[in-house]
Amino acid sequence: MSIITEDSRIREILTQTRRVAVIGLSSNPDRASYGVAEALQSEGFDIVPVNPNEDKVLGENAFPDLRHVTGMVDVVDVFRASEHVPQIVDACIERGVRTLWLQEGVIHHEAAQKAVDAGIEVVMDRCMLKEYRRLLG
Repeated sequence: MSIITEDSRIREILTQTRRVAVIGLSSNPDRASYGVAEALQSEGFDIVPVNPNEDKVLGENAFPDLRHVTGMVDVVDVFRASEHVPQIVDACIERGVRTLWLQEGVIHHEAAQKAVDAGIEVVMDRCMLKEYRRLLG
């Protein structure tokens, strides 16, 4: 298994995804995380904000970290600096997450490989919303 780059598999991930935990989701409408999550929410995705500095974002209760999120999530979408990815990967492994999505500019090859080795599909350095619009829009 390797990092996912094929359009066909990315399309499958997007069509099979309903619940997305957005790590680093901000309530600030000027932030990319807010705009992407808001647009995905309008497309029918269930957005789960994960940010210790937020109580509620986009009408949804926020969780301080991935370990505290209740219920299953289909995709963990990361809007954090690359140096935070290793600890996010560890949390994904603990939770049994199936897909880790690292947004544009979020690149950490070693952590991504650790996730892949644990059976997690990884999409790296791509915007989930742009891919959704490109492949399914």
